[in-house]
Amino acid sequence: MFVMELTYTAPIEDVEDLMDAHVAWLDGHYAGGVFLASGRKVPRDGGVILAGGVSRSEIEKIAAGDPFAVAGVCAYRITEFLATKTSSDLATVRENPAT
Repeated sequence: MFVMELTYTAPIEDVEDLMDAHVAWLDGHYAGGVFLASGRKVPRDGGVILAGGVSRSEIEKIAAGDPFAVAGVCAYRITEFLATKTSSDLATVRENPAT
């Protein structure tokens, strides 16, 4: 599973100009089953996306395709982790690594 942390690198007005395209991009990856949760950081200097079911290289390609990243208004920090414990709602993405 991945935590995709976005940090805005441009004024919020530039980010807002791309919000509709960013939301459409999010919707596509929710429909594809990759994105599990997303939202704005507080304070509003970026956002966070939880994603799963794909490889590190795939998630990097997905992040690079975000209209925010394409336009250069955000930078991504991607952290991979093993979701060994989850709520029952996320049981399908729970991981059981070999010890």
